[in-house]
Amino acid sequence: MTLKIYNSLSGEKETFTPIHDNNVGMYVCGPTVYSNVHLGNVRTFMSFDFIYRSLVHLGYKVRYVRNITDAGHLTDDGDVDNDRFVKQSRLEKLEPMEIVQKYTVDFHKVLEVFNLLPPTIEPTATGHILEQIELTQKLIDKGFAYESNGSVYFDVLEYNKRGLNYGELSRRNIEELFANTRDLDGQNEKRNPQDFALWKAASPAHIMRWNSPWGEGFPGWHLECTAMSTKYLGDKFDIHGGGMDLKFPHHECEVAQGKACNGVSPVNYWIHANMLTMNGQRMSKSTGNYILPMELVSGNNDFFEKPFHPTIVRFNFMQAHYRSVLDISNEAMVASEKGFQRLMEAMKVLSNNNFPIAEVSSFDVKAWKEKCYAALTDDFNSPILIAHLFEAVNFIFKLKDGKETISENDLQELKTLMTDFVFDVLGLQNIEENNNEKLDQTLQVLIDLRNQARKSKNFDLSDQIRDRLLAEGIELKDGRDGTSYSIS
Repeated sequence: MTLKIYNSLSGEKETFTPIHDNNVGMYVCGPTVYSNVHLGNVRTFMSFDFIYRSLVHLGYKVRYVRNITDAGHLTDDGDVDNDRFVKQSRLEKLEPMEIVQKYTVDFHKVLEVFNLLPPTIEPTATGHILEQIELTQKLIDKGFAYESNGSVYFDVLEYNKRGLNYGELSRRNIEELFANTRDLDGQNEKRNPQDFALWKAASPAHIMRWNSPWGEGFPGWHLECTAMSTKYLGDKFDIHGGGMDLKFPHHECEVAQGKACNGVSPVNYWIHANMLTMNGQRMSKSTGNYILPMELVSGNNDFFEKPFHPTIVRFNFMQAHYRSVLDISNEAMVASEKGFQRLMEAMKVLSNNNFPIAEVSSFDVKAWKEKCYAALTDDFNSPILIAHLFEAVNFIFKLKDGKETISENDLQELKTLMTDFVFDVLGLQNIEENNNEKLDQTLQVLIDLRNQARKSKNFDLSDQIRDRLLAEGIELKDGRDGTSYSIS
């Protein structure tokens, strides 16, 4: 079937035509590793994991690039105290690269718990400083950027004067942008308020810094992704993904950098995943409506009545289309658990039962298969795909009770398709089969989080993790060789 993808650039579903037959280049903006990955991040990366799995299932060879942002970049007020890495390193009394290592490890562990496949390439910003300096110089040479007091800025007004369109991705009017923007970052350096940094001069207090033709400094956030995406996927590639919150200014700046530097729009299909809310409200630390991924898995929170296995969480997330807002709640998670259990029971019945074989099936497997692929190829519509899977689930239970019939060929195809869609495409896991392995992984994440809490002198959190596990019959034992556990 023809694959349709909603392209944020056009605002429409478009037929997907890869630049190179059966090969897809896909870049997804990765995490800025200065703190624990939050649940909204997990939802975004899980959405692209599903898209990645779907493309592979549909027969494409995918080069999936997802970066790690590990170079400091300032917030809008230009204050070094608000540099995320510097600020966190001071709070935890660690070097910035220790912060990077700590939270990169956390990121990988959490995504592994939720069964996300690793990307084919995972470049880091600090590993591509040379490429970013070269891109900056190229933009200066082409007249799209200028140096000011050791910093280099992209000239948005010059970009538009040349018939290009800053604002095309986010559909923002350049005149309105200039009228409504306060110049907070580099007040005395920029020619125009909307100009954005390609390279920032490092103040004496700034720890993360590199030599450049313009003096010691560090790369701009937007430039990092352009450098890494084009290095591994080329000046023009198929898919660029990320959260809705990155569309402006981050992805808008990437479009401008790519067109100015290489003369072509860098991406054919822009895909944006929507946000995650909890109990109908935006998740925010300031309001207290906030939960970390492993707090949902462990049950160590005040929002959910019990722990939920990572694959239950994944099943819940897959029941919303990636472009829709997903709201999680205790009721929704309990309902997902029941639905998942019914799905797994059907898979068990399908695998283990010797059904009577008939000449003709009472269930049209061919038509059902077409509906499943129609959902998958309609902008990766996971909730509709799941609805069709449950049509098969109902049939399987009726088949077990002798109320339906199936032919040998249809039975084999049904088994293959259900296994492919449930485990390979949706990325769900059979809890019974993976229980011991996943328990070990989950407990190790909790032990790591407890160790982090102890190092940060957050003894309340450390004790809560220990006591909550003990209440569930899991005793942590601290020794010279680290922390082990026993289950009673």
